[in-house]
Amino acid sequence: MMGGPGPVIVRGDGPDPSLSKQDVRPGTAKRIIPYAKRHRRSIGILLAATTLNAGTAVAIPLMFKYLIDNGIMKGDTSVVVWIALAVAPLSVVASLLGFAEAWLSARVSEGLIYDLRTEVFDHVQRQPLAFFTRAQTGALVSRLNTDVMGAQAALTSLLSTVVSAALTLTFILVTMIYLSWLITLISLLLAPFFVLPGRIIGRRMQRLMRRHMQINAEMGSMMHERFNVTGALLAKLYGRPDRESAEFSGLADRSRDVGVRTSVHMKLLFLSTMLVSSLATAAVYGVGGHLVVEGTIQLGTLVALATLLTRLMQPIGQLSNAQADVMNTLVSFDRLFEVLDLEPLIAEKPDAAPIGTATDIQFDNVSFRYPKAADVSLASLESIALPMPEREGDAWTLRNLSFTAPAGKLTALVGRSGAGKTTITHLVPRLYDPNDGTVRIGGQDLRDVTLESLLDTVGMVTQDAHLFHTTIRQNLMYARPDAVEQDLIDACRAAQIWDLIESLPDGFDTVVGDRGYRLSGGEKQRIAMARLLLKAPPVVVLDEATAHLDSESEAAVQLALRTALKGRTSLVIAHRLSTIRDADQILVIDEGKIKEKGTHEELLAASGLYAELYRTQFAGQSKNGSGPERDEPARHAAPAEIAGPGGPVHVGGPMPGMGPGPHPVPGMGPGPMPGMGPGPGPMPGGPGPVPGQGPGGGPRFRGGPNGGPSRRDRREP
Repeated sequence: MMGGPGPVIVRGDGPDPSLSKQDVRPGTAKRIIPYAKRHRRSIGILLAATTLNAGTAVAIPLMFKYLIDNGIMKGDTSVVVWIALAVAPLSVVASLLGFAEAWLSARVSEGLIYDLRTEVFDHVQRQPLAFFTRAQTGALVSRLNTDVMGAQAALTSLLSTVVSAALTLTFILVTMIYLSWLITLISLLLAPFFVLPGRIIGRRMQRLMRRHMQINAEMGSMMHERFNVTGALLAKLYGRPDRESAEFSGLADRSRDVGVRTSVHMKLLFLSTMLVSSLATAAVYGVGGHLVVEGTIQLGTLVALATLLTRLMQPIGQLSNAQADVMNTLVSFDRLFEVLDLEPLIAEKPDAAPIGTATDIQFDNVSFRYPKAADVSLASLESIALPMPEREGDAWTLRNLSFTAPAGKLTALVGRSGAGKTTITHLVPRLYDPNDGTVRIGGQDLRDVTLESLLDTVGMVTQDAHLFHTTIRQNLMYARPDAVEQDLIDACRAAQIWDLIESLPDGFDTVVGDRGYRLSGGEKQRIAMARLLLKAPPVVVLDEATAHLDSESEAAVQLALRTALKGRTSLVIAHRLSTIRDADQILVIDEGKIKEKGTHEELLAASGLYAELYRTQFAGQSKNGSGPERDEPARHAAPAEIAGPGGPVHVGGPMPGMGPGPHPVPGMGPGPMPGMGPGPGPMPGGPGPVPGQGPGGGPRFRGGPNGGPSRRDRREP
């Protein structure tokens, strides 16, 4: 039974080769136009400056013609002086126009990229959770960085050169025809030799550029996976540095090869253009010189034609090279549009209404299976070549599931791994929509309510609480940006984490590290609880994360959990016996269906699946003291005694400052636990503190064997 976001696939090695051979989709160029319309004014000024600058390219050669024919050849000094004086300011104007052209071009292109980048980011945020379970993070980030920067560079080149080259080419051709139609005709006969190399090489450049982007995205994905804390730890424990380096070296080698081929193609294009330009210049001087000797044209006309021809080759060469730039631009935009064309599966209806105040949760004949890869992801974002086409799973995760979680009550979900418990919790905040049936809160279909109101109503804490690599303050205020200092303190007190934060030198401004790795599991969970309490949602969905915690952290999290769930409609995947006993309703999930429903005592008496799960998963918690005995209330359990080599240890009772009751737990209150801190009577097996645990039962931090910083590590820079 699939209880996760999709089937586990054995991946092949390397990218899918077909991804680098895709052609740009038709209509990509037209889709850029609406983005350009937003900058009409700047583009209009840019075109005006470009037109004037193109005019100066014609004016100066014409002035040279009159300088030679009417000044030098006729011996008129005044004409020579006046034309020379006119050329200087005209050159200054041309330079200023060139500067304005470059500034406006950059302004427009940066504005276009800003619009596109923010639109892609906003669109990606709206994708369903299934999208992020399949897409490689590095490949996705590459779309917003590498591809956007590639589009920016090429677009800047296009705006500053293509328009200018086209106008300059037009003005020069008109002027050359006016001076000598024969020489102009000869020049035009050579023009196809400028265009053909660009068309031939441009197609190859397009595929090389797409392949280069794909390889760079793979390198980015590998670096992202290896350089975060958990990835680096896994690589150190299971990986081999030589193997990791060899894998990255292989990607870098392919990137180098593609880069070399790209450079060779661009150089080949440039050399072919220069060759044709040299042949055209030789033809003009040969034919033009013959016409001058025969007296058909004047020497000044020949010099002007030669100068214009030189300037003619430049825009032709720019337009030829622009084909490669256009292809690069279209590839970058096409890859960005590919992401924008992926419609989110979770969308808000135009007539959606805010959710009401009622908070009971209803599942009405809900059936669900995880979406297919083609519906939620892109092959180019997964960048994986499979040995055979991926088989789409048709297994239903949930089947005709119906239940009601009453308002203000705690409903616990219990079942084997993969039974569908997590899927149920994902449907409540609408991370997914059911294939059949309806999920309601307060009688309203979640597909009919606004996403913002649903987000305000439902709060969720996952088993692996995620913290951003920033301060504790910013992580808390992510749930409520307008919270003041006292709000943060109150939430942290309720979550049993304030004492820890207060003890840190920087308090709320302490940086928690990548994914909160500087904190222990229990500390991260309590900060996540504080974030939930700060949001104060009327509906709480929780995957209880106490199974992997030590008893001290577990007790603190349990108290924070009770505070978070008090008076709220709660749907909890329960892992601890105390939570199950506190539940007003227990749903036993098996193979996507509800097998049993009732209270703890009722389900035990039924001797069904729950009784079996209790014996295998929960009964041991009562025996080892991590939960209260079956016949005693969960919140006021009397302490039990477990015989140990150093004497009886009291467990299961309330802790000072953490709940009612007169029975302190040694090592958790003011008095030190033997063997856990200073004080008489060390625990047999070694005097002094136990590595990784603070004296006197203080807050426990990662330290010693598990690789995290100790409390002292965090206090000291």
